[in-house]
Amino acid sequence: MLKQILRIQVAAMLVTASQAGLAEAWPEPSRPINLIVPAPGGGGTGDTIARVLAQRLRKELNTTVIVDNRGGANGNIGAAQAAAAKPNGYTFLLSWAGTLAVNPSLYRKLPFDPQTSFAPVAMVAEVPNVLVVNNSLPVASLPEFIAYARSHSGELNYGSSGNGSSMHLAGELFDRETGVQMTHVPYSAPGTATTNLLANDIQVMFQLVPGIVGQVKANKVKALAIMATRRSPALPDVPSMTELGHPSLLSSTWFAVLAPKGTPEPIVQRMNVAINNALADPEVVKALTEMGASPLGGTPERLASVLAADLTKWRAVVKQANIQLQ
Repeated sequence: MLKQILRIQVAAMLVTASQAGLAEAWPEPSRPINLIVPAPGGGGTGDTIARVLAQRLRKELNTTVIVDNRGGANGNIGAAQAAAAKPNGYTFLLSWAGTLAVNPSLYRKLPFDPQTSFAPVAMVAEVPNVLVVNNSLPVASLPEFIAYARSHSGELNYGSSGNGSSMHLAGELFDRETGVQMTHVPYSAPGTATTNLLANDIQVMFQLVPGIVGQVKANKVKALAIMATRRSPALPDVPSMTELGHPSLLSSTWFAVLAPKGTPEPIVQRMNVAINNALADPEVVKALTEMGASPLGGTPERLASVLAADLTKWRAVVKQANIQLQ
């Protein structure tokens, strides 16, 4: 019996020592950390946020943090590869609401589960959708737009970056919550949709702030409302949906870091601290706010809670709109 007890104690000490060794290795990792971004490189919102974060994390963790772009299948390929990576603290995923909270409702089968394939680490930033309309539309406020759209049911077209995109679902949410009926026009790229908005080929967009802020400031389109609880630092003069009395009309793309399931808790917590420290850096805050993103941060539990709530929210919108991508 004594030998058995000793064996159990030794085994427990070895596990503890192993975990402690992983935690102690974090300040000086033995090799670079891979941050998978499930989208192509080249300046997209997710890619830009990842690079801003990675640059600051290099200082926090005293090692190279590589932004590894793995695009395809609406983010599913990169997320699946991150989920299958070894949970040793050297691979993380920076993904967003579309891939993690919306895709499970859009696709019949995914190669990963956003809640069981990953360990949540921390939220990074939030980029809200903004309701913008062509300048020729005779409206100057959200109430005026809703009244106009109701009186011209089916006559207004809104563009998006594709079926199931955040812009599309924001439009479906808007129609559902206001009783408005507009026609969705999907494009292969948000830039093309924006160009057609300026040309009045479409009249409305629920564009992400970074993709339209320049045109708003140049008075080429009218911004009526930020689809968030608060105003965007990039468009401080545009009211939020919440302050306009529409707290259910919220649509933002949040970005977050997750680890493969099974990554030791000390490593998850150490990365969480590093991310929160990075998001408190004035240079990081400036870089994010200038592009229209609001820094978030917080605990792994906060990320898990937001993910669970958004899975439920967008499942209802997708079901009612009868959207299916596969």
